[in-house]
Amino acid sequence: MQTRTTLATTPTRSPPAGADLLPADTSMDAVTLHVADLPGMTAYYRDAIALSVLRAEGGTVVLGRGTTPLVVLQHTPGLPVPGRGQAGLFHTAILFAHRAALAAVVASAVRVAPTTYVGAADHLVSLAFYFTDPEGNGVELYIDRAREQWTWVDGELQMASLPLDARAYLSEHLTDDQTATTGAVVGHVHLQVGDIARAQEFYVDALGFERTTGWHASALFVSAGGYHHHMAMNTWNSFGAGPRAATIGLGAVSIVVPAREEIMALTDRLRHCQIPVADDGAGISFEDPWKNLIRVTPSR
Repeated sequence: MQTRTTLATTPTRSPPAGADLLPADTSMDAVTLHVADLPGMTAYYRDAIALSVLRAEGGTVVLGRGTTPLVVLQHTPGLPVPGRGQAGLFHTAILFAHRAALAAVVASAVRVAPTTYVGAADHLVSLAFYFTDPEGNGVELYIDRAREQWTWVDGELQMASLPLDARAYLSEHLTDDQTATTGAVVGHVHLQVGDIARAQEFYVDALGFERTTGWHASALFVSAGGYHHHMAMNTWNSFGAGPRAATIGLGAVSIVVPAREEIMALTDRLRHCQIPVADDGAGISFEDPWKNLIRVTPSR
C-alpha cells in the first residue's frame, strides 16, 4: 500500500449519535481518469501541475506528490469526448498544506500551460485556483483556511465564491522552495450530476456522508467528520442528465476508510438501499445514479 500524506482533516463537530455515517477520518484517494493522449496528459500533470510519476506500467501512469498518488491516468483510446451537459467529473481538488506550496504549483501551471488557467476564488473556508487539463477535466489547487475561521449557521457551513486576486496571492506567497518536495492530498472531488435531491439520497442517505451545505438548490457539499467537503455535486451544466455514456474523463472516485469493518458496514447499508456492490477483497466498487464509479478501500 502506498504511503499517504496526511493534511489536517480532523472533525470540527461531532456527527449525530447512532447515524449510519462514514467514519470521521474518511479521506479521498487518487482520482482515475480515462485519457486519449497518455503522453500529453502525463506531461501536463507532471510539468504544469508539478506532480511526479510514481509508476508507469503499460497504459497506466500514476502521478502524485512524495509517495502519495493523486491522479491515475489510464490510456483508453477510442472513447469519445463527453458532452458539456453529461454527468461526470467537474474537478479533482488537490489540497496543499502551505500557502507557499500552493503558490509554487499555481505559478508552475500558469507558466507551463497558461491557457488552462480559468480563475480563482475565495470560498471563506478555502482559497482555490482553477484549471482545465488538455482533455477537459477540471483541476482545483487549494489551501484551507484555519478551522476556527469557518462559520456554521443552523448546521450549514457558510461558503461563498468571492474574488481572489491571483497576482496578489503569488506576489505574497511565492518563494524559491522546490514544488516537488511538499506533500499534498486529494482534498475533495466535485461531480456533475443530473439532480441534487437524488444526489443527496445517494451520497448522504445511502453512502453515509453528512451534508455540510448547499448552493441555491443547484449544488450539494458533503463530508465525513465535519470537513467542509470531501465531495460535491452540481447541476450547473448537467441539470437533468441521465446515466453517463462511456467517454474519456472520469474513471473512478476513490474513498478511503480506516478499516475493513467500515467496508463491511457500508456494504450492508448500500445493499439495503438496493445498490449493487462488487467486492474484490481489496475494497468495494459501486455506481451512483449517473454511473460514476465509486471505489472504497480500507487504509489498513
